Amino acid sequence: MYAEWPPEPALAGRIACLWRQVSEDDRTQLVVPDACVDLIWGPSGPFVAGPDTGPVPTSMRVGDIFTGIRFKPGATGEVFGVPLSELRDQRVPLDALGALPPLDDAPDPMPVLRAAIADRLRRTPPSDPAAPAAAAALRRGDSVREVAWELGLSERQLHRRSVASFGYAPKTLQRIVRFQHALRLARSGVPLAEVAAVAGYADQAHLSRDVRRLSGVTLSRLAA
Repeated sequence: MYAEWPPEPALAGRIACLWRQVSEDDRTQLVVPDACVDLIWGPSGPFVAGPDTGPVPTSMRVGDIFTGIRFKPGATGEVFGVPLSELRDQRVPLDALGALPPLDDAPDPMPVLRAAIADRLRRTPPSDPAAPAAAAALRRGDSVREVAWELGLSERQLHRRSVASFGYAPKTLQRIVRFQHALRLARSGVPLAEVAAVAGYADQAHLSRDVRRLSGVTLSRLAA
């Protein structure tokens, strides 16, 4: 069972949602790239799920509980005290990072996570205000050169700020946000034959290649 809910207003500028998942059986869940970073408390304690560039199979046993706070794409900033590129495709125990103090066990870890993130957000600089605009423009299908021009940046500056905000380069960001757009379309009932054109892929083959690269499975399987 999975549930998510919006954060309180004080966190809403940087946090996409709060969530909890309780595994109802022994399974391997496929986590796919979404341009987000999560702080998660699982059976082994709190850890950071960095920005993914490929599928991450996650083993879950019946009764396992995962409680998480998901940052908006590009909104993590310096919260965890290390460049996001160092967290790319990683699952890192929170105590290995040292940016947040050790968190005490609690029957419900969400208040502990929420308080720690709220305190850390007050103590660190704001995230790059250009990050959401860059992600939105790349999802629309604008080229990296066009996005840099729209934001008044050189391509090198856009590259540097993308790596700082998302953990990877603009081209990778574009593939991921376009993939997520396609997945939302498919799950909303748009016929798969139309998803490629609506999401901005060159053709159906382009869509299939990118989905396979980022998730390891077909779009129809993901949508289901």
